[in-house]
Amino acid sequence: MSDPGVRKWYALGAVSLSILAVSLDGTVLSVALPTLAKSLHANESYLEWFSSGYLLMLAAAVLPAGMIGDRYGRKKLLLASLALFGAGSAMCAYAGSSAVFLIARLAMGLAGAGVTVMALSALTVLFTDEERPRAVGIYAAANFLALPLGPTLGGWMLSRFWWGWVFLLNVPVVVLGLVVGMALVPESRSEQRQPLDPVGIATSTVGLVLVTYGLVDAGEHGWGHPISLSLMAAGLVVLAVFFSWERRLSTHHGHPLVDPGLFESRTFTWGAVLSGLAGLGMIGLLFVMPQYFQAVQGTDVLGSGLRMLPLVGGMVVGAVPANVLVKALGAKLTVALGFVLVAGGSLLGAGTKADSSLWFVGTWMAVLCAGTGLALTAAMAAALSRLSTDRSGIGSAVVQAFQKTSAPFGTAILGSVLAAAYQAQLHLQTMPAAAAKAAKQGVFGGLAIAKETRSPALGQQVRDAFDHGMRVSLAVSAGMALVGLVLTVAFLPREAGKESQVRLASMPTPS
Repeated sequence: MSDPGVRKWYALGAVSLSILAVSLDGTVLSVALPTLAKSLHANESYLEWFSSGYLLMLAAAVLPAGMIGDRYGRKKLLLASLALFGAGSAMCAYAGSSAVFLIARLAMGLAGAGVTVMALSALTVLFTDEERPRAVGIYAAANFLALPLGPTLGGWMLSRFWWGWVFLLNVPVVVLGLVVGMALVPESRSEQRQPLDPVGIATSTVGLVLVTYGLVDAGEHGWGHPISLSLMAAGLVVLAVFFSWERRLSTHHGHPLVDPGLFESRTFTWGAVLSGLAGLGMIGLLFVMPQYFQAVQGTDVLGSGLRMLPLVGGMVVGAVPANVLVKALGAKLTVALGFVLVAGGSLLGAGTKADSSLWFVGTWMAVLCAGTGLALTAAMAAALSRLSTDRSGIGSAVVQAFQKTSAPFGTAILGSVLAAAYQAQLHLQTMPAAAAKAAKQGVFGGLAIAKETRSPALGQQVRDAFDHGMRVSLAVSAGMALVGLVLTVAFLPREAGKESQVRLASMPTPS
């Protein structure tokens, strides 16, 4: 395997395996929480932090990870992060208490940031402008493969084996990624070791953590919750201080963590923003559809996961051939076409009813996800095309920062819309107090109280209310896709190659 042109595609396989391991963990946890509550005697606070703590560490570490990779070696950081992730997974499996499990989850979040940022940076280092859309498409397909695979595999394993195997599942994937990565991923680093920017590191970390936690809180308690609003406002203020400090350093010939000149490239800026927006419809599916399949159509966790498989098919159909469309149409039209498909799939999905066939549901899910794969791949490739190999780590970290905050952002928006529309359809004033309280908390609470009180009418009302809320949330998802379409048409340059602010350096040959 001495041909560098062949080796780099095998190296992409190692990168994709790394991403698959990280993505699997986040989706598996969603089905494991009830089991963890019993096995670890975890209260609601711990259960919340098992998930949100992981997200917060990801947000906190993305920009420092980019800087460390540029400074000390991107391959070194990728492999070290993978090893830490595998160790954290094993620690989760054998945790004897909620506190130990939480520590392991926080370590995994820290490691996950290093893996995702360095994996994306590797695409900049390994592939040319022409090859990158195809490489990003494979990367994105591997990333999203875990979305239905995690709940499906996790649900099957939890019903048959010891719960720790759900987390040990990451270990062989990590080991394979380490072996292939050591052999095939080339080492690269910035030619100049720039001084550290402690103020930039501190303010970016605090700002991203506050915004992310505010979004997570808003997803649970609604956008009007004072704590959510306070956290997001404080985070935005700190991020404003961060950008002001970075600009000041740049003006006075200092060494900022993130070069403000990077944002002078409209291709990079809007490519990064649109890659975050492109995933919002997908996030809506992950939040809404498992509840629809289980609560409205009565499937179990495994059946729900299997019904999410059109998501993978759609992603592959959209992401893998994106490079052909980028070459033929350009990034601008390709991203725009992706948002059109997301909007069309969401609007089609807004017609879903309780008795809709699996063919109908699978079709619109596939269309929506094909649009997501197309838009996300083309937008991300456009952003990466503006990065030099010297600063690919921190540039990739900026792209990841947009994507990591878009997940809780999308969940907060669509979750609050679903909850509001669901509650508006319930006749709470006609229910006994206990039933009204349970039904208001969510569809599963409503179905549980209906079963307890032996009230089929209440159960049907709860299902109909959720179905209504789902349709409204999908309509909102279509609206967000149309916003993405407008931003693409208005701001993403038609000819990215004409920009001169940031140029891609020559590609190193894998050793």
